[in-house]
Amino acid sequence: MTPINPFIETPSSDAAPFCHLPLSQWHSALEPETAAGTLLHSLAALGMKHLGQLHHNLSVAHLVEHALRRGEGQLASNGALCVETGKYTGRSPKDRYIVNEPSTFADIDWNQHNVPIAEVQFERLYQRAIEYVQGRDLYIFDGFVGADPNYRFGVRVINELASQNLFAHQLFLRPTAAELQTHRPDFTVIALPGLQGIPETDGLHSEAFIILHLARGIVLIGGSRYAGEIKKSVFSLLNYHMTKRGVLPMHSAANVGPDGKTALFFGLSGTGKTSLSVDSERRLIGDDEHGWSADGIFNFEGGCYAKTIHLSPVREPQIWAALRFGALLENVILDPQSRVPNYDDGRLTENTRAAYPLDHIPNCEPSGVGQHPQTIIFLTADAFGVLPPIARLTREQAMYHFLSGYTSKLAGTERGITTPQATFSACFGQCFFPLPPTLYAKMLGERLLHHPHTQVYLVNTGWTGGSYGVGQRMPIVYTRAMITAALAGQLHEVESAPHPVFKVLVPKQVPGVPGELLDPRQTWSNGEAYDRQAQELARRFTENFRQFRGVDAAVAAAAPNVE
Repeated sequence: MTPINPFIETPSSDAAPFCHLPLSQWHSALEPETAAGTLLHSLAALGMKHLGQLHHNLSVAHLVEHALRRGEGQLASNGALCVETGKYTGRSPKDRYIVNEPSTFADIDWNQHNVPIAEVQFERLYQRAIEYVQGRDLYIFDGFVGADPNYRFGVRVINELASQNLFAHQLFLRPTAAELQTHRPDFTVIALPGLQGIPETDGLHSEAFIILHLARGIVLIGGSRYAGEIKKSVFSLLNYHMTKRGVLPMHSAANVGPDGKTALFFGLSGTGKTSLSVDSERRLIGDDEHGWSADGIFNFEGGCYAKTIHLSPVREPQIWAALRFGALLENVILDPQSRVPNYDDGRLTENTRAAYPLDHIPNCEPSGVGQHPQTIIFLTADAFGVLPPIARLTREQAMYHFLSGYTSKLAGTERGITTPQATFSACFGQCFFPLPPTLYAKMLGERLLHHPHTQVYLVNTGWTGGSYGVGQRMPIVYTRAMITAALAGQLHEVESAPHPVFKVLVPKQVPGVPGELLDPRQTWSNGEAYDRQAQELARRFTENFRQFRGVDAAVAAAAPNVE
């Protein structure tokens, strides 16, 4: 590899400069000679000058070598790079902010997830970041988000850690040499774990900060080594800008069967979205983030970010095989001698993670696109243990449960979560969506209206036979059997009955699943205790739904029966 100058190490050509303009004005502002500018010119436009060596779009092998040489991690016996993220082993939602500025202020659903920060505070931290990178070596990845070229955005990720740049390389869409020649970064992520905020003077919650400037397309991250912040901050940008292009952004996985029929899997972290969407009989489009346009489904990303706690070659053979050279492991314990990963060891966190490119899954869908979905699965991990393991939803029930987004936060997914906690998160990921949840729900309802053959199911991957601490987690073998039946269309004509509390249609039989498991009340030793617990969860649904104003009456009527 030959550097193009003594300060830039790159196997490819330079990228275009970034402009501090709203995205609506971005492309028109780029003159032809500017678009062909150098990487140094581009970074100077960000205010970054007098830097150390710049490593631009390095190969996987070079990034691994750099990370090992810099002491950022160890090589595991399976070839994956293993790193520890220190204090922050999961997302830190209390440290996430959106810049309060005039052009986007009226759009944002300001709440406990979308916390405003003054533009002057952002600028102060941004200048600190510029000063911090003076003389430092930086790793730069230029690529894309959005597998459909009609809707994709250019993304640039600037890191001080080679291991985090490897994460960006594997998680986002990697450009061809020709695409890199004309690459334009609509979004720029600057991730500097060594730069810590000062809560007393910066107006922050802690030393960590994740700040999104929607108008400029800039994300500034400091104080945290957890790479998931990079991925989810870009997702948040997309959840704002994709709607402007008529695309419904979704926190979902997607796969496609041999018949070309696409399925979506919605769910928060820990509900089984990644594990259940990886199916040897179907091609994986993506495991976490997708858009639904007028043309169909497309992946936002180019890789997967799977939880690895208790990972098994029997239960998740494809994910197990994907963890090889080029993969990045976070907080997985290695045997000190053999370096064999111990996926059952959660001493650092239950939220152990692996990042790997999509093509590490042998039966992935390389195009990253699919048809309009025939089946939609809403995954929930019910800590109360009262929801049926599978139930069919009407269009109105689908919109109701999409707005409710009920599940249980599982241990380690966020800082401070050590046992499952029942929660409601609109759109199955409200903390990632800047706009009001009703806007996304309306977009979903419109698509279900235009595609009436799409079937929607609610699948409980949580507890059965009792609540958390009494019952047991739903066996994944039965969950897979239920999903397989739903995808094959075997549940369309099966006799079903509405649940007495939640009204969803519960099938009387599913191939390969014991009949008594389908009725959650039958799995409890005390039916009256089940009834009380079901009513408690129903009340929580009702109380949570009061926050949504102007919802269609038919959608509101899909609420559970509360005595």
